[in-house]
Amino acid sequence: MSSGDDIVIINYRMGNLRSVQKAFESVGCSATITNQPDIIRRAKKIVLPGVGAFGDGIRNLREMGLDLILEEQIIEKKCPFMGICLGMQLICRKSYEFGEHDGLSWIDAEVVRFDVEQQGLKVPHVGWNTVNITAESLLFQGIPDMKDFYFVHSFHVKAKDDIVTSICKHGTTFVSSIQKENIFAFQFHPEKSQVLGLSMIQNFIRL
Repeated sequence: MSSGDDIVIINYRMGNLRSVQKAFESVGCSATITNQPDIIRRAKKIVLPGVGAFGDGIRNLREMGLDLILEEQIIEKKCPFMGICLGMQLICRKSYEFGEHDGLSWIDAEVVRFDVEQQGLKVPHVGWNTVNITAESLLFQGIPDMKDFYFVHSFHVKAKDDIVTSICKHGTTFVSSIQKENIFAFQFHPEKSQVLGLSMIQNFIRL
């Protein structure tokens, strides 16, 4: 298991950090919450969680200079990366949440709002929902198909099929996870998804 500063959780003032840290601790692995460039550059794995609005998240990353540090570590140096919920959306090219915002553009994808109210469904999409694994991924090793994971989101990612590793349905079928080389990202919350979510965190630690 990794320890110390090996795994870093990026603190960009967008919440949910401690619950992610506790999930790592519950499987016997410490993880450091930080926005310090020197610590991030030493990390062996990086986690970008987040709840809240896309515009706030991308602004915070850029104002704190974290966008450039993360690109250096993840895109150039290929450090393993896990994006969770807003952390998945921020790596996309563009979001249409409360206007139009440019993302980090690590993947060719857009973030759009659920349009399901006419079907009698609520937005945000909150709670447990069944995830259909559509492609092999190291983080889904040992995870059975068609199991439930926990979601909280009003917007979802539209991505090209070649990076999609699972899908889910809330009125419409949407992308629930992607993988592109060293980049792994999930619309659901592994840290809130009990045993299966913790298994995914363990798979990430073992990378």
